[in-house]
Amino acid sequence: MSKRAFIGVGSNMGQTHDNIHKAINLLSQTPGVEVINAAPFYETEPVGYTEQNWFVNSVIEVYADLSPQDLLVRLQEIENMLGRVRTVHWGPRTMDLDLLLYGDERVEEVNLIVPHPRLTERAFVMVPLADLAPNLVMPGGETAAILAERLKKEQLVTNAEKTGDN
Repeated sequence: MSKRAFIGVGSNMGQTHDNIHKAINLLSQTPGVEVINAAPFYETEPVGYTEQNWFVNSVIEVYADLSPQDLLVRLQEIENMLGRVRTVHWGPRTMDLDLLLYGDERVEEVNLIVPHPRLTERAFVMVPLADLAPNLVMPGGETAAILAERLKKEQLVTNAEKTGDN
């Protein structure tokens, strides 16, 4: 049975908009995954390691027949296909794909925690997620829209409609 899942997408190296479009396309070609919608793109400040370019972020809504672990494996394959190199924690990357939510499931494994542990703390996730599912109730009981509005006031997030590329 398919599960509704949300995947965070980010890029701050190379052709960021194109990287995200390629990731969505590769995900849509994955057997057992149906891409339903993608939120608008936003430009956001880097978190953690701040000596890097701003990110372009979005969220993708999918229906997946894959298990959370199998979906994670596919997300990591796509990151690698798009040139992701893991050298600096929270460092620059061509592609970052995070499994944010997988139905109502809770997963706590060494390499995967769902819902994503920092999901409700980050405007770069909550703002595009609220574009797709404003009434979705988040861990803690608030809706995506309420959390997004609060986080927008605390963290800089700007619309990154494609008028050229970074």
